[in-house]
Order: sequence, then structure tokens, then C-alpha cells
Amino acid sequence: MKNKFLTLMFVVFSVSTTYAHSADFSTCLLDSLNGEERKLLAKWIYFGMAEHPEIKPYSKITDSDKLESDQFVGDLLSRLLLEDCVDEFKIAQKQNPNSLETAFGSVGEVAMQELMNDRNVINGLTGYTRYLDLQAITNMLAD
Repeated sequence: MKNKFLTLMFVVFSVSTTYAHSADFSTCLLDSLNGEERKLLAKWIYFGMAEHPEIKPYSKITDSDKLESDQFVGDLLSRLLLEDCVDEFKIAQKQNPNSLETAFGSVGEVAMQELMNDRNVINGLTGYTRYLDLQAITNMLAD
């Protein structure tokens, strides 16, 4: 019984320590970005999404635009990993080889939030509400 308890405590401690190091790394990345960098990261994400065959016909992104954005992100990530968050990155990678992917998922979310808070984006994404049958939805929920 004592061995099971000790094993369980070791597992819980290991998982929480791994999470803490990954969280420290994510926090460092997020704290090291300014608002302009977040917007430029969101632009890079948008450029990547615009490569989808269903979307590409609607995009006017030039090769030069994409190259400039790729260079920015490459330089930014190099700075973050090699200067701003070196220690946090090393520790997180030792604990979890997927920590980079997880941390940059958080960075991507924050970058998109930067755009989603803009009034024009909100208006662009809520235009469909003019065509919702709110009365039918209200009636359905009342049943």
C-alpha cells in the first residue's frame, strides 16, 4: 500500500512539475511579445490559412508578402528561443519534447485574440446574425 501511494505521489509530482515548466515557457513567450508582434504573428497565421485551396482564390497575398512574414516569424522565434526564453525552453524541452508545440499553440491563440478584439473583425464575423431566425430559435428553446 505504501509503495502504491509513493508511486502515485511521484506520478502526480512529475506531471505537475512538467506542466509547471511548460507553463513557465508559455508565459515567457507571451510576456516577451509586444502587441505589434502579436498582430504580425496573426497575419502570418492568416497567410498560412489563405494557402488552403478553398480559400486561396480569395486571397491577394503576394509571394513578397509571404516571404516578409516568414522572415519576421523566423527572426522572432529565433529571438524568443535563443535570447528571451532560453532557460525556460531548455527546461520545458527536457520535461516534455512537445513543449514547443504546446507553447506556440498558446502564442497563436493570443495572436488571434489580438485581431479578434478589433471592432471591424467583430463586425465582419457577426454579419450572419442579420439572417438568423431568432424568433424560431427562441420558440425552440421555450419548448
